[in-house]
Amino acid sequence: MTAPVQTSVRPQLRLIVGLGNPGADYAKTRHNAGFWFCEQLAGALGTTLKKEPRFHGVAGQAHPAGVWLLLPQTFMNRSGQAVRALMQFYRITPAEMLVVHDELDIPPGQMRLKFGGGLGGHNGLKDITAQLGTQDYWRLRIGIGHPGDRNEVVNYVLKPPRKEEQSEIDAAIHTALAAWPQLARGEFEAATQRINSKPVAINKGNS
Repeated sequence: MTAPVQTSVRPQLRLIVGLGNPGADYAKTRHNAGFWFCEQLAGALGTTLKKEPRFHGVAGQAHPAGVWLLLPQTFMNRSGQAVRALMQFYRITPAEMLVVHDELDIPPGQMRLKFGGGLGGHNGLKDITAQLGTQDYWRLRIGIGHPGDRNEVVNYVLKPPRKEEQSEIDAAIHTALAAWPQLARGEFEAATQRINSKPVAINKGNS
């Protein structure tokens, strides 16, 4: 008897979740880097984001790709409530989701795309993992740097980046957006190489 032919199906992203806190008071803070990415991706794809009470967030579906963009409006430590609601409704698996969030352990201007792994103390990731019962989903970690004192972390993430930091974060987000076509096609290895590459140092003049 001939063994069945094994075919490899390239996984596709069906949901992009940007993490942050709702409201004007938080809009420009470091903790909202995930919101920034999703808002810019929505603009690039011509996707309208609108309030979706059933999903506890702001959401929209990009066409023709069909991927959903979601910005939970439940505050960071309850992000999983919104994520689980949308995933259950559309029967999306964790492996088909990319969560975009700020990362203290990466300097501004750098990012890391990875699948699974630890939660790094991030309250948004903790709640999503608790709600889904798994941490096996894609993450795009946008570097915001560390204040140097763990006791200052909460105050640090809830403040806007300095001007030069914001420029570096914006440049990193631009790089990630440029890799979107690869992500949309499920070319995760190529996208990872592009996104995880360190930016070229800018020569600021002779010393």
